[in-house]
Amino acid sequence: MTTAKLYTFSYADMRTYLAALLFTLGNLALPQLFHLVPDGGKIWLPIYFFTLIGTYKYGWKVGVLTAVLSPVVNSLLFSMPLPAVVPAILMKSLLLAVIGGFLAYKFKKVTLLLLACTVLSYQLLGTLGEWALTGDLHLALQDFRIAVPGMLLQLFGGYAFLRYVLYK
Repeated sequence: MTTAKLYTFSYADMRTYLAALLFTLGNLALPQLFHLVPDGGKIWLPIYFFTLIGTYKYGWKVGVLTAVLSPVVNSLLFSMPLPAVVPAILMKSLLLAVIGGFLAYKFKKVTLLLLACTVLSYQLLGTLGEWALTGDLHLALQDFRIAVPGMLLQLFGGYAFLRYVLYK
């Protein structure tokens, strides 16, 4: 564990938009791969992966832009996620960007513990929010019932990706 070179770009900086575009493109491509498997999106949660990476590496502003663009553009281009679930995914994506951005800024390092805190926090708060939106606790708990592999992908895959991007 070492201190990482993390960035926080302002909204006036063109790099913010370029980074958000790059991570949004990743969040467009990765779900397409996972949707080749039945329920792949629900199990692996690929739409959050590059939001996590962008948030940690380039700050909450890149994270927020990626969090908003990814589900909206995916839904418009590919009808996935379905428009009915876009609000819940937007909420979870924004929680991910804010929580991840805060932890990266505060601790200035990437650790499995910090990533686990990010993933569990956005999932727990997102589940409560989804329950409030839908009124259906069973539906809101879906990620904890079937998407543990996706949370583990975010944790271990995100850690490996960030370590590669940050230190190589």
